[in-house]
Amino acid sequence: MGRPLHVAFFNRSYYPDTAATGQLLTELCETLANEHGYRVSVVAGLPLLPAATASLSPRGLVMRSVHNGVEIVRARGTRFPKRRFVARASNYVTYFLAAAYAGLRLDRPDVVVALTDPPIIGLAAYAVARRFGAPFVMSYHDIFPEVARLLEDFQSATVERMLQTVNRFLVRHADRNVTLGDTMRRRLIDGKGAPPDRTVVIPNWTDCTAIVPGPRRNPFAERHGLVDKFVVMHSGNIGLSQALDTLVDAADALRHLPDLEVVFVGDGVKKPALEQQARRLGLTNVRFLPYQPLATLTESFATADVFVVSLKRGLSGYIVPSKLYGILAAGRPYVSAVEEDSEVVQIAQAYDCGLVAEPGNPRSLADKILTLYNDRRRAKQMGVNARRAAGHFDRGEHVAAYSQLFRELLLPRGSALVSAVAADTR
Repeated sequence: MGRPLHVAFFNRSYYPDTAATGQLLTELCETLANEHGYRVSVVAGLPLLPAATASLSPRGLVMRSVHNGVEIVRARGTRFPKRRFVARASNYVTYFLAAAYAGLRLDRPDVVVALTDPPIIGLAAYAVARRFGAPFVMSYHDIFPEVARLLEDFQSATVERMLQTVNRFLVRHADRNVTLGDTMRRRLIDGKGAPPDRTVVIPNWTDCTAIVPGPRRNPFAERHGLVDKFVVMHSGNIGLSQALDTLVDAADALRHLPDLEVVFVGDGVKKPALEQQARRLGLTNVRFLPYQPLATLTESFATADVFVVSLKRGLSGYIVPSKLYGILAAGRPYVSAVEEDSEVVQIAQAYDCGLVAEPGNPRSLADKILTLYNDRRRAKQMGVNARRAAGHFDRGEHVAAYSQLFRELLLPRGSALVSAVAADTR
């Protein structure tokens, strides 16, 4: 029996970080290692959680450990709080330099994969792939510079040109570009020059066994006094891309309903501003609760009657909110405050599991929430439809798609299977 195939991933965020990209990558790597028989290495940054970093006792530029069958190579960089662009830029650049050093000292990988945290990390992964003569895969969770362009605290034509150049280089030189949906695929092909025959779709996923529909009356709801409320929930990162001030303004428009409460569950750089906005408006129907670990997500998700998924205008297809798939698994409807040319809206309409509001319009968002508030039967049926839709985004199927892609890349060029795959790319 030959040695297992060795896949090396590059992404700053990884276990135990709670960022969505890091959690998804952790699930991908551990499933590949433990269920598909791969040897998996991850060139990650130091955890952003202070307690986790303290336990590592970091010394030197690179640290190695193993967790759940995955070799983790920690490339040491700065870990400044992400509230200002300069701090984020320092974290990205120092991780990039340390990761490039660490990657060139890996055991020879068979395939090298880069994600997009930070957006330049693909250059380090590309250099490693070329050194070892391995196929190179770019897995896009965000597309730059469009994402950076909408950040509130930084605008730079020079950085934008640099990111545009980097992304055009990477899509042209990757053996495969993996995107999260059809809209994102079109963005790469039309906007970055990605070769259509080398650009494929593998969506993000959820674990339909870890998150399941639960009763509205549960320990989380009881602990926070939400059992008798109609709960409108946003769960996950409270970040720069989501225009969540619109949801606070929608709560203002719905303040006349005494049993409706808008609940933010999670943390992020925009949380203080949203808390201040709610205080300024004198809202008593808005609440902020801390991030919930995976073990209690079923309870917190079950507490919601409806979720809100939102993005700033202009980000459709450049970001696909990963929180959507957990919502589907929980069997809850959602209101999409995202442009119509997006995976979020397409899923809502294809499976009749959500309503669509105009992004950035508090009145439109409030009206759609009110529709489900007034029609609980429709809301319940949409939740049933959501759980049914989740079956199309279960983790096992999409990790298997990554495994198939890696093995196809290692087949001799011109083989019948490779030709069939190329013909079937969307």
